[in-house]
Amino acid sequence: MTNAVTVAVVGGAGVATELGKKGTSSDLTLYNTVRDGHAVTLVEPSQFPEKFSPLPICLSMADQCLLVVQELTRPLAETIATLEISDVPTTVVLGPAVGEADVGRLLKGGRLETAPRVPLDLPALRALVDGWEAPETPGPARVPLDHAFPVKGVGAVALGVVRQGTLHAHDRLRLWPSPKVVEVRSLQVHDVDRKEATCGERVGAALKGVEADEISRGQVLAPESALTEGGRVRCGPIEKCRYYRGDAGVGAHLHLSLGLQVVPVVLEEMDGSSGLLVPDRPVAFRPDDAAILIDLSVPVGPRVVGRVKVLGLA
Repeated sequence: MTNAVTVAVVGGAGVATELGKKGTSSDLTLYNTVRDGHAVTLVEPSQFPEKFSPLPICLSMADQCLLVVQELTRPLAETIATLEISDVPTTVVLGPAVGEADVGRLLKGGRLETAPRVPLDLPALRALVDGWEAPETPGPARVPLDHAFPVKGVGAVALGVVRQGTLHAHDRLRLWPSPKVVEVRSLQVHDVDRKEATCGERVGAALKGVEADEISRGQVLAPESALTEGGRVRCGPIEKCRYYRGDAGVGAHLHLSLGLQVVPVVLEEMDGSSGLLVPDRPVAFRPDDAAILIDLSVPVGPRVVGRVKVLGLA
């Protein structure tokens, strides 16, 4: 068994590739390393800023975040705006071309103003992430899935990080938010066969009862009754991003980033204390999960509207 952590690396490219070995790559790129029994998975939103969704997905996967500041750009400003409404612990990494005063002005007034700041020094960053671990979250197994592919002679293999509990070979779990129940045939953690995977570990699970093309990012392996699933969702008030310049009022067509799920949604109701979100397909969640609202049509400024808590089904 290893200690493990997942780290989002955002704000500047080229750092994650120096900290781990490149693995799965799509609109997200993952890098992995195992040293002295400690496994680190680094996630980079490789198609941001062209696509917005990789950024909140990357943050949703992470136990810790490295915000790499190498130059002051609009994408960096949008990254910071999104991080400010996220609760992932963040360390600011300063490149040699950026001064403390510049970064101080950029972060002033937000939660990152008091975030730790370190220089862009690769050996020191390796030592830093090697000291991080995912929090232990007891309860039934919960594994949000980020990629899936077919393997000849094995079948569907789904990849994800165990966010709660322990995943065992031969577990029978629901593939939320679908009605499918699947069996975990076998498990691998960083290419090593395992009988179980614990909280924080990135796992490849061979699944019986589903084809790879039936698995989509954002689906969650969890027992029956462990999650809530539906297509009309009550939410709390929107904690608006202070830089958002759009008009996300009642009737707005937005996107909801909930865990690793990103779905179109209509804001049907909103008052001072609660609202009603209607996604275009059912979503799976736990009551009080935090989610991000996205406005892809905003003409200027960050595409992040703000943060809401999903309370339950309407």
